[in-house]
Amino acid sequence: MSTALAADGPATDRSSGFVDLGVLPSVLSPGIYSRAAIGLVVLATDQTVEHEFRGIIRQPGVAFFEARIPMANEVTPENLMAMKPHLAPTADLILPSIPLSVVAFGCTSASMVIGEDGVAAELRKVRPEAKFTNPVTGAFAAFRTLGMKRIALLTPYSQAINENLRKYFEGRGVGVAAMGTFLRTDDREAARISRESIRDAAIAAGRTPGVDGVFVSCTSLEVAPVVAEVEAATGKPLLSSNLAMAWHCLRLAGVDDPQPEFGMLYERGLAG
Repeated sequence: MSTALAADGPATDRSSGFVDLGVLPSVLSPGIYSRAAIGLVVLATDQTVEHEFRGIIRQPGVAFFEARIPMANEVTPENLMAMKPHLAPTADLILPSIPLSVVAFGCTSASMVIGEDGVAAELRKVRPEAKFTNPVTGAFAAFRTLGMKRIALLTPYSQAINENLRKYFEGRGVGVAAMGTFLRTDDREAARISRESIRDAAIAAGRTPGVDGVFVSCTSLEVAPVVAEVEAATGKPLLSSNLAMAWHCLRLAGVDDPQPEFGMLYERGLAG
């Protein structure tokens, strides 16, 4: 085999035509997360939250990275609580050794069952550098920002979980003036509730006398595509688990870019 090496060029194998370009010069950029790296713990059963996050978190220099946590299809208090010991190991899978700005746990009902502080404590075990949120924590931050003190609550949950959620909100000073459920307790079905069904229910709920806005609970429900239509019809904010959590992730990470296409909330920064 004959190989020639040019004075200033690569080695060439004349018999095969292969050219070894050697070690090429490179410069490291700040990365796709130069402004913020957001970690998201997603339920194994969830079909929607990543899809909605991709649509919302698209600012230059901002990126989110996810890992999935074990969860049964049926949403029950027992199955929700069973996720607690998996929170830290799952979060530890997200970009090991790379600091994260925020870590979010993508489950509304489990954040209530485990407790917001309990979720944060588990995540802090492996991500002490980060700030933490979940749909419930994000919702309360959104309620404060928008001055929402009485809400209409829509869910796909069982009546037992609905009642616990109502008590949780009211125990934190947010009244639930109206509540309805699609009663799709299997995550495989909840993710397929149509946009039109969600839109119509949210408009009806938003027109309830005395409510300041609507909160649609459950990360499986696709709400972002109908938020503008619902708010135009009711004149009130429409929030959801995903909308509130993604907004809170961005604001905690110091990303305040307005995105009015996602509703009134996305024109606002965090309330003091």
